[in-house]
Amino acid sequence: MDSEYVKIGDFQTRLQAVGHSIGIVMAAFFVGGLVLSTAGVLLLAPFVDIRLPDGGLTPFANAVGMAWQFIGFIVVVVAYLYRYEAWSLIGARLPTLRDLGYVVGGFLALLVLNIVLSVIISVIGVDIAQNAVVGMGQENPELFLYLIPINLLLVGPGEELLFRGVVQRLFKRAYGVVPAILIASAFFGVAHFVATLGQGASGIATYLAVAAVLGVVLGTVYELTNNIVVPAVIHGVWNAMQFATQWYVATHDGPEQVLVVLAPF
Repeated sequence: MDSEYVKIGDFQTRLQAVGHSIGIVMAAFFVGGLVLSTAGVLLLAPFVDIRLPDGGLTPFANAVGMAWQFIGFIVVVVAYLYRYEAWSLIGARLPTLRDLGYVVGGFLALLVLNIVLSVIISVIGVDIAQNAVVGMGQENPELFLYLIPINLLLVGPGEELLFRGVVQRLFKRAYGVVPAILIASAFFGVAHFVATLGQGASGIATYLAVAAVLGVVLGTVYELTNNIVVPAVIHGVWNAMQFATQWYVATHDGPEQVLVVLAPF
């Protein structure tokens, strides 16, 4: 028997969930990750030096490109909601005290789960890839400082609107709450592939799996609160803390082992 937790929607609803989810994720990465991020950096060129002596982008230019990427995510989501009159997909309101409790609980759940996963990965002995942004920041720690506000204001809201707000809710209509959380988390994990390009296949697979598992926490919190602000805040604060930690370790010879446990996604 169908329920709100698990159900099988009609064929059109299921087809729409798959097609629209793939389409909006691809559009977000094209518009944000390619068009706007590239244009944003190029528009800087007449005003500031965007290149390092070795030819790479400066930390500021990289940060601007990343900011525009997630502005692009938000633009694509808003365009989708407008085009399909699908505003009801997004539950949003100013956080209540109950919501703030879920912010704290969700953050702690991410921390505990990340530590558990790190222990499991260490015991099993598998490799895990590193987000390319971390490598860039380790070479130029200034980048980590730029990424703190970008993650709070743009990455958290942008990714949560896309993966939880739209993808998860489309699959919820088609299959119910539980499959929707799992499928949207899988989309979320796979989407991080671009951040690990050029690394070993097994390490990439582990990284994507970890991101997907952590995404389950964010998806669950969204369904419990019906407020996209809650997972957006958790996600943004989590990543901001990671980049603050990365900056401290890179500039103060901090304990490198903490970087295995604390990783942005």
